[in-house]
Amino acid sequence: MTLDPETLEVINESHKHAGHAGDDGSGESHWRVVIKAAALDDMSRIARHRAVHDAIGPDLMARIHALAIDMQ
Repeated sequence: MTLDPETLEVINESHKHAGHAGDDGSGESHWRVVIKAAALDDMSRIARHRAVHDAIGPDLMARIHALAIDMQ
């Protein structure tokens, strides 16, 4: 599935979690995605999150400790 977002913002929030559980010291452990995509409109919240995770891909998802997803 292609999400073809109208709005997409990827924000590194790792600095807010320095020293917390899941902080591996890389500075790339905690992320926030702000997205607006028509492809997500008719999905449940869980299906939207799964679609975003699928779009990110398993290799990158395995390297992320925390991902916040904000739908617009």
